[in-house]
Amino acid sequence: MNSGMILETKDLTIRFGGLTAINKVSTQIPEGKIVSIIGPNGAGKTTEQIARIGLSRTFQNIRVCTRMSVLDNVMISIQRVPSYNIFAALLRLPDVRRADKLAREQAMEYLRLLGIERYASAAAGSLPYGAQRRLEIARAIATKPKLLLLDEPAAGMNNEECSELVDLIRSIHKSQKLTIMLIEHHMDVVMNLSDEIYVINLGSVLRHGLPEAIQSDPEVIRAYLGERRRRD
Repeated sequence: MNSGMILETKDLTIRFGGLTAINKVSTQIPEGKIVSIIGPNGAGKTTEQIARIGLSRTFQNIRVCTRMSVLDNVMISIQRVPSYNIFAALLRLPDVRRADKLAREQAMEYLRLLGIERYASAAAGSLPYGAQRRLEIARAIATKPKLLLLDEPAAGMNNEECSELVDLIRSIHKSQKLTIMLIEHHMDVVMNLSDEIYVINLGSVLRHGLPEAIQSDPEVIRAYLGERRRRD
């Protein structure tokens, strides 16, 4: 991996039976940047999400523990690797109580960062859609990843909610000093956030560049942006 790159793929190819989902795709995600991957549906964008070490992610379809409280949802992420054994937990030894108190305090900090602290005691499944999205992001960053992967975080949001999401991601990127990999269809979100953009089409990289160049590229417009404008 090149110096300063937090994630790099080189000639990545992924096949499912006779279908080639990704064909010789090379990408570089610089540390501290926001890099977006866009493309038409079925272009193979999501298939790239295979890194595990130091990576946390959200999903296009929200995944939270709906019956657990919002606070407990985030505490699970913080305590994913307990600092004590099962016997200490059963006996509720002082170390366990201290660890739980610290995890609770940290979880509340993440809820405040995401603006959903008022829902701390509510069941996660009872939250409005946008708040559930924020909870999922809180769970992801609570693992303290090196790279945060956001899979279509603006799915189902209106323009006002998308604008709020842009501000939120910027705030998280700055305060948590995160590298962010964004897979998104809402072009306003992509263009307002990205340092670099990869355009995937038919499983291959069509273009890679700065947002201004991508937005005006004739091939990108034909393959993706133009397609969306025709539908709109």
